[in-house]
Amino acid sequence: MPLFYEIEIRSRLLLGTARYPSPAVLAEAVRRSGTDIVTVSLRRETAGGRQGGAFFELIRELGVRVLPNTAGCHSVSEAVLTARMAREVFGTDWIKLEVIGHQDTLQPDVFGLVEGARILTGEGFQVFPYTTDDLVVAERLLEAGCQVLMPWCAPIGSAMGPQNVQGLRAMRAEFPDVPLIVDAGIGRPSHATTVMELGYDAVLLNTAVAGAADPAAMAEAFAKAIDAGHAAHGAGMLEPRDMAVPSTPLIGKAVFS
Repeated sequence: MPLFYEIEIRSRLLLGTARYPSPAVLAEAVRRSGTDIVTVSLRRETAGGRQGGAFFELIRELGVRVLPNTAGCHSVSEAVLTARMAREVFGTDWIKLEVIGHQDTLQPDVFGLVEGARILTGEGFQVFPYTTDDLVVAERLLEAGCQVLMPWCAPIGSAMGPQNVQGLRAMRAEFPDVPLIVDAGIGRPSHATTVMELGYDAVLLNTAVAGAADPAAMAEAFAKAIDAGHAAHGAGMLEPRDMAVPSTPLIGKAVFS
């Protein structure tokens, strides 16, 4: 099983907690997904006033590990302040670091991301950076103290699935010993299977589950798809071939005279 900052995780599915129809639906989705980790946006929930407090209590009752995030932050100072507040609220050094650089695509500001990661790791945070599939940026994040990387496969909430499979494959090959979690852009269980077949360690989902007609059933479907992709990678899949290869041997074939 994967290790995130020396913590062993049983499930390779991480689940977001935003945009569910109701708290009861969220709780059922978490249960059926089998996840060990849920992400929570401190800024989004505290904006809800009293509802924010009730939401945090629900998360605690789910009995899963919380990965707070800095969603909605567009500057390093915003992200760092939010991370510090999250540590006080949830009592964890884990933080999913997001520094948004483009309003339409929500693409990470990779320059701010590296700077923020360096500040937070210096303060003892264990940073999960939401990044692109750029190898140079990944290297800089590791140098800044990150021990986990979270590359996107498409813009947040787009449900487009992997847009640069070769880029994701290259990142896995370049950093074989670094835990890698695909985050953002997955819309279907088959998308999750695809990235897990590349050898990734886990997948983080939110919109694809919360926006489904039956979020709990979709969460369970994704859990199975992720397990299938991981098992297929471990089993050793056949690579595509240019020519047909007969599955029936020629030896023993009937000969007619």
